[in-house]
Amino acid sequence: MADKINEAFSKFRAAGGGGAPKGFGTGLKLLAVAGAVVYGMYESLYTVQGGQRAIIFSRIGGVVPNRVHFEGLHLRIPWFQYPIIYDIRAKPTVIKSPTGSKDLQIVNIALRVLSRPEQTALPRIYQRLGTDYNERVLPSICNEVLKSVVAKFNASQLITQRAAVSNMIRRELTERARDFDLILEDVSITELSFSPEYTAAVESKQVAQQEAQRAQFFVETAKQERQQKVVLAEGEAEAAKMIGKAITSNPGYLKLRKIKAAQNIARTLSQGQNRMYLNTNMLMMNITDKDFDAGTDTLGGKRR
Repeated sequence: MADKINEAFSKFRAAGGGGAPKGFGTGLKLLAVAGAVVYGMYESLYTVQGGQRAIIFSRIGGVVPNRVHFEGLHLRIPWFQYPIIYDIRAKPTVIKSPTGSKDLQIVNIALRVLSRPEQTALPRIYQRLGTDYNERVLPSICNEVLKSVVAKFNASQLITQRAAVSNMIRRELTERARDFDLILEDVSITELSFSPEYTAAVESKQVAQQEAQRAQFFVETAKQERQQKVVLAEGEAEAAKMIGKAITSNPGYLKLRKIKAAQNIARTLSQGQNRMYLNTNMLMMNITDKDFDAGTDTLGGKRR
């Protein structure tokens, strides 16, 4: 580099036709050295941002094992080493998979997974999976776990026991991801649907059950109404029997009923707007007449 600077300075002096100031060449050399030093220092430093980790790849020895750089400013050897940055924050991944249930029904299930890499295993992850570890691992293990878990339940159990299904999927998926140095923060079922044929069959079954319950309700209502009529008829028959015995044993009971009937008739007529004139016979108030006791005396004679 010094030879090139001297050559450029000689050409400049020849073209100018005069001599350069004293120390000009030395200044250029110092400036070139300073630029090289600044460039070397710039290339020797790198920054790891928040939520990230870095590993070092060496052109001589490859990935440096068991060495993970945390957030902040770090040094490296220019050209021989360069950092590989990993984002260790949890990333959401949605996996959709059509799966068969225990009763051979097609279930469309979607799984949302929050995953992040194990910090201490980043060199091994880079050697085995690279930087796109999520795309390489999660689709395969999620489909595998979903199919194995859903096959243990019937279609109806997937709805009624959704929490148990979700917990089982999370447990098995967490264990499976640990083989790839991945940590799952959360696993949740975001969608659970069935084929149109099965959905229509379930709706038809629900309608049939509702119709059966309605028919059973009508049957129970009819039974209650019939029982009510029987009880009412028995009560009326018993009442008539008791009234007959009362009239036979005590003829004065019939007179009392006539008086009450007359009171009811008079009350009803008094509340009406029309004016009517009735005699005591029509109102059954002819207590002093001989005809009033005719029926009673007849019943009394029969009794004697």
